[in-house]
Amino acid sequence: MRIPKRLEPLIEEGLIDSVMCQLMTGKEAMIYMVRCGKKICCAKVYKESNKRNFLPRFSYSEERKVKNSRRIRVIEKNGHDQHIHEEAWQSTEVDMLCRLSDCGIRVPKFYNFFAGVLLMELITDSEGNVASRLSDLLLTPGQARKYHRILIKQIVKMLCAGIVHGDLSQYNVLAGRHGPVIIDLPQAISAENHHDARTIIKRDVDNLTAYFSRFCPELAKTDYASEIWSYYQRGQLPHATLTGHAKQSQEKSYPVNVGNILQIINDTIKKEMAWQRHKQTRLISHLSQC
Repeated sequence: MRIPKRLEPLIEEGLIDSVMCQLMTGKEAMIYMVRCGKKICCAKVYKESNKRNFLPRFSYSEERKVKNSRRIRVIEKNGHDQHIHEEAWQSTEVDMLCRLSDCGIRVPKFYNFFAGVLLMELITDSEGNVASRLSDLLLTPGQARKYHRILIKQIVKMLCAGIVHGDLSQYNVLAGRHGPVIIDLPQAISAENHHDARTIIKRDVDNLTAYFSRFCPELAKTDYASEIWSYYQRGQLPHATLTGHAKQSQEKSYPVNVGNILQIINDTIKKEMAWQRHKQTRLISHLSQC
């Protein structure tokens, strides 16, 4: 096929030898199958900001580097800083692929990043074909339960590493030869630093649960998101045993006696008024003696 303009620099640098075909185009990038020597790889060409149909949130790397609101406002308005924003957003996926792989999470292997193009492992299925996204599969109840269980464990591992995917769904998981492979990570956020991390991880978990529930309805009754976050806040991951049901607080609650509370408030007000009258009387007495 004709070499896309964005891939020409990689040809010139000898990073890839040829472009075999375009695999897909998405909201954030175009994906190509390329040949690198004897190896077949995947080239992810990030779209420029004016060609994407979504606005990326501040990513993991930006949360680490961009701390104050004034700096964020400058990034949004200044063209040069917008370029820095783009580079940080793209480099997040590189960082995440390396970090998550080191944590034992199944993601594509990182090979190189050059001129806004990410070179990584091409994920294939058990027959050696390009792996399908989960959204393209028709699953049995047993397969749905298995995939769901594996991905919940992967989410827990990510959280233990301080990372939340941020855009996880059936569209961002490939059915690889050895099980599900998580992809598309430029939206990843820091579980510790992001103010809305709990909401975002709940959305990730709920997206997957809703999808797998189509094939295994019993999964719709689970609430892994609340349970996972509860254990995370208490520092009990990854050793806690997940049940899919958030535990209710064991603390005993007692009815509130509103009458007693109002009486205490009234007594306090009366004491304060008496003290103010006492001070006023002393002041008048002092002035009269002068």
